[in-house]
Amino acid sequence: MKCPFCQHEETQVLDTRVSEEGDSIRRRRRCASCEKRFTTYERIELAMPVIVKKNGSRAEFDSAKLRSSLMLALRKRPVSAEAVDGAIHRIEEKLLASGEREVVSGQIGELVMRELKRLDKIAYIRFASVYKSFEDVAEFQDAIAEVGRERKSPSKTK
Repeated sequence: MKCPFCQHEETQVLDTRVSEEGDSIRRRRRCASCEKRFTTYERIELAMPVIVKKNGSRAEFDSAKLRSSLMLALRKRPVSAEAVDGAIHRIEEKLLASGEREVVSGQIGELVMRELKRLDKIAYIRFASVYKSFEDVAEFQDAIAEVGRERKSPSKTK
């Protein structure tokens, strides 16, 4: 590890601690040349898959874009920030667990719809109406009826 002050190649680790969350390691170091101290952090680097859009272009996964889509659908709905964070975390976990290097945008849309259905039925209908490009009132009514059927059958597990 190079010293950030003098760029010397040799540093000594003085102290190592695992973060409270257990997802990073903090190391206190001292430069062998200038003797200044500094802190470094080690974290796991997970690569999210690249998103393949409908037009064939590719884009990096953007957690902020995912959050804004969820928040738009959930606008003025009684859903906590913690619940939204949980939904985003579950979507990201599913994408990472897939092991795919590329994922079509439609898969993310389906994951978002599943999470919205779990969080808030009205937000789900809002998102589905745009995502599925409802052409007429009948398609909208079908989506509402689907949500109503699921609500009436408590034996269904998710």
